[in-house]
Amino acid sequence: MIATLLFVAFVAMMLVGVPIGAALGLAGAACIALANGDAQWFGLLAVPQNFYAGLGKYPLLAIPMFVLVGSIFDRSGVALRLVNFAIAIVGRGPGMLPLVTIAVAMFMGGISGSGPATAAAVGGVMIAAMARAGYPKPFAASVVGAAAATDILIPPSVAFIVYSVLVPNASVPALFAAGMIPGILAGLALMVPAVWLARKHHMGTLEAALPRPPFWRSLREASWGLAAPVLILGGMRLGWFTPTEAAVVAVFYGLFVGMVVHRTIKVRDLFAILRESGELSAVILIVVSLAGIFAYSLSTLGVIDPVAHAIVNSGLGEYGVLALLILLLITVGMFLDGVSIFLIFVPLLWPIVQYYKWDPVWFGVILTLKVALGQFTPPLAVNLMVSCRIAGVRMEETVRWVGWLLFSMFVVMVLVIAFPQLALWLPHKLGY
Repeated sequence: MIATLLFVAFVAMMLVGVPIGAALGLAGAACIALANGDAQWFGLLAVPQNFYAGLGKYPLLAIPMFVLVGSIFDRSGVALRLVNFAIAIVGRGPGMLPLVTIAVAMFMGGISGSGPATAAAVGGVMIAAMARAGYPKPFAASVVGAAAATDILIPPSVAFIVYSVLVPNASVPALFAAGMIPGILAGLALMVPAVWLARKHHMGTLEAALPRPPFWRSLREASWGLAAPVLILGGMRLGWFTPTEAAVVAVFYGLFVGMVVHRTIKVRDLFAILRESGELSAVILIVVSLAGIFAYSLSTLGVIDPVAHAIVNSGLGEYGVLALLILLLITVGMFLDGVSIFLIFVPLLWPIVQYYKWDPVWFGVILTLKVALGQFTPPLAVNLMVSCRIAGVRMEETVRWVGWLLFSMFVVMVLVIAFPQLALWLPHKLGY
């Protein structure tokens, strides 16, 4: 009864508009109190202990730093210079601007690791450019929202950091390497429907008349942005710094580029950047810490083992169970953000992963692909929310376009399920 109440209370609070973190913490605390009615203080001293335990993990230090990197590169003008360089390579013409949008968003993922931050940085440049070229704003918002979803797969990734905290068998470097090929495949898959839709509906007819940026000048201006992922990922691979230290290096590199090289960031802008990234980091980390209370109540109430046992013995078989989990997570992903999905479901699903002897790194990539789909699946799509706000359109207007993009990324997820080496080859090659 108490275990049922845990989920009923959580869902009820979500439906009445209680923030996700508060709903997790309150539901968990209430069930801890009910389960320890005869104990002193109803066992509620476990609440602050698990709140701190959920937060006091070294890899989580990277999250506020990578969020700060996203804010710095958003304001540094790097996105605009990368866009000009990409256009100089592929040229002008119908369907080219969506292709450039996706390519630049993938590249920005190698800097910030945050979908909403990339949606803001790329959307601020590309949505206006696509509108000038004759693309409908709902289509432009759909492309930006979908493109930014690749960023939690392409390292560095906040989602992979959270997963590594929950699953000690999966190291951050191994997850970063495992996400690279699926992330690139997801980006390439998004390009196909984006270009096809643009040409089918005769979008971007004004684009061909616009001038093409000179190649060498564009390369020179974009070189500082192009060097950022090389510094971050190369430094980690060579052992110069850990993923957490890489985030700090990226912050100082971004500040140098923004304040000294491009001079788009002034000293007076630093407070706004720090406040913005601090607020976003606080939201993420508070949800993480309150989810620790929810996870503790799950484990102490003995919910995890019966649920795992029921799924394993359902008669569906290994791939049937995997299909059921994907369907469940896609449905949940329409309403919850990625970090919350990890925090709620990874403890529940971990016994199933162990039973079927699934590789934890591969399973982490599958979960993250699912979360990437959720980032631009209405009604609660964080990336799509950002891009729609920039474009000034309602999310309902994007449905006719975003469905094609969702299907293309779903195909990539099916390929990674069918061929695990798409995720596991690179980590094994690098020795992780």
